[in-house]
Amino acid sequence: MKLIFTVYLLILTALYLEVDAQSLTCPQGPQGNPGNNGVPGNNGMPGSPGRDGRDAKGEPGLKGDRGKAGPKGKRGEAGPKGDRGESGPKGSCPGVNWKQCVWKRDDDKDIGLIQECIFHKKNTNTSLRVFFDGTLRIYSCTSCCKRWYFTFNGAECSGPMTIEGIVYTETSNNIHRHRHIEGYCNNIAVKGKVRVGFWVGNCANFGNADAYTGWQAVSRIVIEETSPEQI
Repeated sequence: MKLIFTVYLLILTALYLEVDAQSLTCPQGPQGNPGNNGVPGNNGMPGSPGRDGRDAKGEPGLKGDRGKAGPKGKRGEAGPKGDRGESGPKGSCPGVNWKQCVWKRDDDKDIGLIQECIFHKKNTNTSLRVFFDGTLRIYSCTSCCKRWYFTFNGAECSGPMTIEGIVYTETSNNIHRHRHIEGYCNNIAVKGKVRVGFWVGNCANFGNADAYTGWQAVSRIVIEETSPEQI
């Protein structure tokens, strides 16, 4: 059996060598025509659904908690120096403008001007404060009255009212007493010279009586310009 197989292999080998030798000696034939296109294949199976798109806008999320305060920032650099502002209007503070007139005289005048004092007022809307200090007396009468009062440029004050004082006695005494008469006048709407007068006269509904001003003592009138009265 083995011998038969070996002989068979030798015969196949010899045939192969003969065919191969013929191919080396025979010329190659011309190229054949291109073949026709094959029949198109069938459509493929549908693919599986794709994943959710990434560009779709979702619903707004819940408002988050407020974050912690950040660290305090560094102090910024100083800015450039600003331009100097314009000067404001001059203030209208009158300051202290005052004067006193002093005399030592025994004046037995019963009616008339005792003393006049000239004052220079700086503003039209200010008030004048005035007072008299000195000795006053009435004498040689029963139930009698005398009146001492201030005038401004010849007229008594009317803003708000007159500045005056009275001395009354029931019996005939001769008593000299120190008196103080003071007040504010608000309606002197002038700037400049003001004549402040101190007078003696009769009281309303009384007759004349013996008056005396300044016996054995100094008398004085003090005048001061003040700010307007508050409303």
